[in-house]
Amino acid sequence: MKRSGKRVENKIERKTIEKDRRIRMKGLCFKLVSLIPDHHFKATKALLSHRDQLEEAAAYIKILRERIEELQRRKREALMKSGVSNNGVENAANMELPIVTINDLGCDNLEVVLISGLNKKVKLHQIISILEDGGAQVVTVNISTVGHKIFHTLHSQVINYSPVCN
Repeated sequence: MKRSGKRVENKIERKTIEKDRRIRMKGLCFKLVSLIPDHHFKATKALLSHRDQLEEAAAYIKILRERIEELQRRKREALMKSGVSNNGVENAANMELPIVTINDLGCDNLEVVLISGLNKKVKLHQIISILEDGGAQVVTVNISTVGHKIFHTLHSQVINYSPVCN
């Protein structure tokens, strides 16, 4: 009798596992479809079957992949026209775009780090203006050079906002 009891338990366990898998897959499919812009669908999402929604998602991913390949091709062409090879370093520092990172330091404090090449002129006043337009006051600015990079570090604090801060 124990054997038949174990078989029933295993069967019930497999059914439960399969049911959980289907629920999880349904949730993942819903999440995937929600990431696709509405204008990409030929009909409304609600009227399409799950299979049609997945086919639309696959088509959209294919369009995005083709777009990425086209942009990479254009980037390579632009680099070749400017005389920079893909692995060349001679003019690469001149071609790099600045890197901006924003860190929330808590207590209404922000740290903005801007990394640029030596030959790139950064208009620091524009960054300060953006912060001030957003309601922050720049408290300190530090500029340092490391290798072929210039690091601009701005510390700012939110103005006219006073929540309790520990």
